[in-house]
Amino acid sequence: MRIPKRSIPHSHAGGFTIVEVVLAMFVLLVGMTSILAFLSFGASMARTAKLRTEAASAVDAIVADLEENLFPLVVVGGREVAGEPVAIEGREVPGHEGLFYRAIPMPNPDDPHNPPLEYRVDVEMSWTTKGSKRKRSFSTLLLRQVPFGTRLRRRFVQGIEPAPAPAEATPTGRNP
Repeated sequence: MRIPKRSIPHSHAGGFTIVEVVLAMFVLLVGMTSILAFLSFGASMARTAKLRTEAASAVDAIVADLEENLFPLVVVGGREVAGEPVAIEGREVPGHEGLFYRAIPMPNPDDPHNPPLEYRVDVEMSWTTKGSKRKRSFSTLLLRQVPFGTRLRRRFVQGIEPAPAPAEATPTGRNP
């Protein structure tokens, strides 16, 4: 005898139970929460990396500006030499609008030369963000020297030729 299909009880029909649906929703919730946490963490790390890159760029710009302007060019006895360093107050960092610095040079106490050739420069950067003033400080060592760019500007832009170096006598008493 054949049993008609209509007489099969409905309790064996396919489908999901409420426990399976709740478990699937929980797995989906945990997965989405993890993905959102990783996205926000990634955005935070990207912002931190950008700020650190900008800070490193600003420090490089300050050191380059100090190398160019800290020691003025002085002519002594016809020779171009680096003069005494000058303190810098409230100078804007080139290429970084709204960022200012001050620099205080001090001779390195371990430098045996007189006058000293090495200077410790204490630099304080300051800027305003969201209405509050912020500051950061760092120190660097700079050699007392006239930058190449300054000498070139003096010669080619201002048209001032350096005095010839004094000739040294040869053992025969004649100049070469």
